[in-house]
Amino acid sequence: MPKNYTYTDAGVNRQKRVESKKVLKDLQETYKHSHFGNVMRLPYGNIFPVGENTFLDLVIEGVGTKVLLAQMAGKYDTIGVDAVAMAVNDVIRSGARPLAIADNIHAQASEPRLVREWLKGIIQGAAEAECPVTGGETGDVAEIIKGLVDNAGFDMVVASVGTVEREEIITGENIKPEDPVIGLPSSGLHSNGLTMVRKILFKRWGGKYMPNDIPEGLDREVVLETLEPTKIYVRPLLKVAKKVKVKAAVHITGDAYMKFNNLANYSPGIGFEFTNFKPQPIFALIQKTASELGYCISDEEMFKTFNMGWGFGIIVDKSEADKAMSMLEQEVAKPEMIGKVTGKQKVEIKHKNKKLVLT
Repeated sequence: MPKNYTYTDAGVNRQKRVESKKVLKDLQETYKHSHFGNVMRLPYGNIFPVGENTFLDLVIEGVGTKVLLAQMAGKYDTIGVDAVAMAVNDVIRSGARPLAIADNIHAQASEPRLVREWLKGIIQGAAEAECPVTGGETGDVAEIIKGLVDNAGFDMVVASVGTVEREEIITGENIKPEDPVIGLPSSGLHSNGLTMVRKILFKRWGGKYMPNDIPEGLDREVVLETLEPTKIYVRPLLKVAKKVKVKAAVHITGDAYMKFNNLANYSPGIGFEFTNFKPQPIFALIQKTASELGYCISDEEMFKTFNMGWGFGIIVDKSEADKAMSMLEQEVAKPEMIGKVTGKQKVEIKHKNKKLVLT
């Protein structure tokens, strides 16, 4: 009987993270220092006023253990796209337009060749987000950061700040049953679940493949497939939000479709049903390889950990669905209806003739 393999088994204890996040409430004590009015709580973070009707959304994000795959491949020119994407895709959830980006790279050593490659990705990501990189820091911390390759260890974090006017804030309110969820395609794994991916797919961490292997179902080396950069959704989201009332915007990242529970908790009485998935081959490979190693990664675990082909979700009123789809198609975003809001406070997945409930 194959052993169930979860993200906790891979080394990321999801329940402990939930408990740890409860401590974040302590930060509310600092809200009294807001100079221009009350901090506004939203389903996926907070924004703060800088004037009577203008708010800023400040996000800081990293790319996690995807940096280890970049080191293993010796390919560093795209990881910066991931770092920018993780930050700006979070900023736009409130309806904010990214204004600026700052990067922080902790390195084993400031090797000029590597710094140049890291910045290539950051510059590319900034161009896609139409947002300047106005600052940053590279620190040499060899006693903290150790790489897979000599002097190539690093961690990458990007912060982004965006601005939104009060009347344009995506609040997550007034969501009702039958409102559609429009999905924007991912480019694959993005920057989530890599701790599990590494331990299933790569021999270095106990998995099956060498980095340059091309498993059945892929058309390139497995390490390059896992390094495919995260898509940036700034342009399509902001374009549709100008003409259509976006009720909620969900960056489908860590915890994947469990992210929609944030909205269900924020607006009690609603839930979600997802019926349309077109996962890239890498996701099937993860499950298949786990089975070959004597493990079982359940479908539920896949939908709790990975985006399964959709990197961003947009919720609009049913009456405006066609208009939103038309505008998103103009942005070459290839949108599709992937689900709908229900009156049941749970997240349901219908996939491969199975009905899953994520808890």
